[in-house]
Amino acid sequence: MFPFDLSWRVLLLRYAPIVFWLGVIFLLSSGTGSAVETSRIIGPLLKFLFPALEPATMQVIHGLVRKAAHVTEYAVLALLVARALAGSGSPLWPIWAVLLVSVTALADEINQGYNPQRTGSGWDVVLDISGGLLGLVLFWFWTGRQKRSPPGGGVERI
Repeated sequence: MFPFDLSWRVLLLRYAPIVFWLGVIFLLSSGTGSAVETSRIIGPLLKFLFPALEPATMQVIHGLVRKAAHVTEYAVLALLVARALAGSGSPLWPIWAVLLVSVTALADEINQGYNPQRTGSGWDVVLDISGGLLGLVLFWFWTGRQKRSPPGGGVERI
């Protein structure tokens, strides 16, 4: 019926990491991931590393770290989805991966829009999807490199 294996073991190994990571994303989408909360970690770390840093500069760096987190968390999501779906045998897996990343990014920002400690942003959806695309490109390079690599780890034997 399905063109891929649906045994419990395959389902668990392929899809449980995705479900776990979606939970991480939505946890960070709550008040736990608000700027006030992340500044409690990033602020002291920046003060430790750069004691003479001006408060305005610290605020800019804090914002950049938060935006980099968007890209990173969605790149990880895309990598997990690609890992699960690439083995399914469907040639449409990249489309499904982009669709899942996009729907998750949109749902994440809508969720933040209803949280008084957070703000939803269309730009963050674009950033999240960009992170997902980056993850898919990394996956493509990684799997393509493995396929092109000669036996013996890339060292030709004569």
